[in-house]
Amino acid sequence: MTRLHLFDLDGTLMYGSAAPVEISRQLGVGAEIAQLERSFAARQIGPHQFSVAVHALWAELTPAHVRAAFDGAPWLAGIRDVWQEIRRRGEYCAVVSLSPSFFVELLLEWGAHAAHGSVFPEVPFTRPVEEAGILTPEGKVMVADRLCEQFGVTRGDCVAYGDSGTDIHLFEAVSVSVAVNARPHLAARATHVYEGRDLREAYQIVAVARPEVDAS
Repeated sequence: MTRLHLFDLDGTLMYGSAAPVEISRQLGVGAEIAQLERSFAARQIGPHQFSVAVHALWAELTPAHVRAAFDGAPWLAGIRDVWQEIRRRGEYCAVVSLSPSFFVELLLEWGAHAAHGSVFPEVPFTRPVEEAGILTPEGKVMVADRLCEQFGVTRGDCVAYGDSGTDIHLFEAVSVSVAVNARPHLAARATHVYEGRDLREAYQIVAVARPEVDAS
């Protein structure tokens, strides 16, 4: 039996930061994104309002800014090692995040089988953000269900890794969950809890020993 590992990005794969924060840092609008992040965390604005606001904030965004933000982000150690091991076991790994798809999809380069984020227009922006493309916490479960169908697994075969309230619905939907550097209210709902900066250690909590396949 195989498994599907579902990874949140902001605060989970990335330690103490988020894609919008790293992108905004490249544009010199750190104070503005900090205020938006606080409003979102306090539920004063929702995912669509947040996305519209950052779209306006990033009017000067270029692909070079996106790449610099990605390359300079505080990623956990061992991400590529974990995904390589998951592939070796014949399992699947995917990233499901509320952050912009143009950033999330860069993780395909590191070995994720799939990467889903909020659908933003191409960079540099020439079109507005469409509400239908913005992912919500509930929408993460819908994406997970589509991935289950794609990879031939069920929710019972899934492991979710997350850090915040946007992961609660997904944690409740799957059989195993790992709270990674998480807020207390999510950690209390998780199967396992990990604090640290190495994804290999978080993955090891749920890794299942398998006999090696004889390739001869």
